[in-house]
Amino acid sequence: MQFLLTHVTFDCYLDDEDWTEKDQDETEQHLPKAYIGTVWQADDEEDLLEQISSKSGWCVDSYDYTIMPAKM
Repeated sequence: MQFLLTHVTFDCYLDDEDWTEKDQDETEQHLPKAYIGTVWQADDEEDLLEQISSKSGWCVDSYDYTIMPAKM
């Protein structure tokens, strides 16, 4: 199935003294812009989440999508 990602937020917390709250806020604000509107080929929702997390390197907090119609 093809999924059009319409909304996504990420958990960008790191337990690292070099990673500041400002870094976290900026990443959480800017990262979704790179993913919203992208189309993903996935078997199901679980596969979709795994792909997004793997590609971004961050855990997904929330998301929404539209299933793209199958091409005939």
